[in-house]
Amino acid sequence: MFNKASLAFLVALAVGATASPTIAPVVAREATVALRNRDNGTTPDGVFDKDKVLQSIAKTSHKHQQNLKNLEKNKGPHALPKGAAVNPRAAVSSDVEARMQRRQAEALTDQGGAEWTGTVFIGTPGQPFLIDFDTGSADLWVPSSTCKSYACGFKSTYKASNSVTSVKKAEKFSVTYGDGLTVSGPTYTDDVTVAGIEVTKQWFSAVTTISDNFASDPADGILGLAFPAISQLNQSPFFITAHTEKKVKKNQFGFVLGTSGSELYLGGTDTTKYKGGLEFHPIDSSSGFWLVPGASAKVNNAVAIAGFETVIDSGTTLMYAPFNDAAAVYAQMPGGAVFDAANGLFEYTCNPQPKVAFNWGGKDWVVSSALFNLGKATKGSTKCIGALIGQAPLGNAWILGDKFMQNVYTAFDFDKEAVGFAALA
Repeated sequence: MFNKASLAFLVALAVGATASPTIAPVVAREATVALRNRDNGTTPDGVFDKDKVLQSIAKTSHKHQQNLKNLEKNKGPHALPKGAAVNPRAAVSSDVEARMQRRQAEALTDQGGAEWTGTVFIGTPGQPFLIDFDTGSADLWVPSSTCKSYACGFKSTYKASNSVTSVKKAEKFSVTYGDGLTVSGPTYTDDVTVAGIEVTKQWFSAVTTISDNFASDPADGILGLAFPAISQLNQSPFFITAHTEKKVKKNQFGFVLGTSGSELYLGGTDTTKYKGGLEFHPIDSSSGFWLVPGASAKVNNAVAIAGFETVIDSGTTLMYAPFNDAAAVYAQMPGGAVFDAANGLFEYTCNPQPKVAFNWGGKDWVVSSALFNLGKATKGSTKCIGALIGQAPLGNAWILGDKFMQNVYTAFDFDKEAVGFAALA
């Protein structure tokens, strides 16, 4: 991910007490975890960074192509979202990839944006990893100490022999992205701890193969927070395990992402981070995603398009819609036009900035102009590039990533099978 403001990431466990004397109460725990920075998505002269945007688009496309493969394997073709298909997707072009490799090496020392990551401990005693918490996937993986890939030299690695609770499983973990790159390795169960919440026998992979371009990513690995239907391992993700083992009070977690005070709150929601009530909307959990139907997109208070499905994805930076849907949104903006049809990029007149919002039958949830604007189309231009990309990694469903989530408090509730939004405090 890119273009994320520097912040401290707080992972908190909801306070819980129990009326039964035979069951230990849930104890409140919290931990503040420092973040590592990366280059943002706008160049110093205010022009949008096309290479960064294209790399982000490819990353999202590849991740969700693998999710569709997992869903088809676990549930059958009928479970795929409307319009979605398991097909190869194009890689980042070789010239962009070459430029990015050079720039990524510089980003390790010249860091200026951030990613919302926190520390996870795996094993007994716990081995620490900096992890990307992702509501758009459902597996946990970290690099293995036996990994020989270039990128593993920049990561914390898992050594199974150092954990007395490690159990190697027969299953293999392998994720092949649309560009032919692979993350793969053996599978284990072990104790996993996040902010004092410890679960036992959690399935995960310690990967021994990982693509080189992951070297500059601040995170060591990924912890998925979606449903088992899109798990490559077809096992319960960490939070579901935590609730099954009664380690959290409520079957719910909440995100707030911003320039300060950001956190993932496990076992409920942090009421100090939002004002008013949460506006919940039911999801279609059969897809394996946090997929909310019945959305509409508005520009300057007028509906541009309605009746579409949305996947709320903390592991994605930008926002995505089928090309024609995105075109309908930009058509409502002054100067709205296609900038790069092949990559689904659109431009619009920078000033005045349009007001873009999403609605699911309740309030309008506005995307701030600062987050929607990726920068000027070219140096000195009066046109800007928008954060809504005209590509459809999940068929007809839109994907709303961090560019949307930074504007609201977001709650994910497994019991209600719903996603809730609230105004930030």
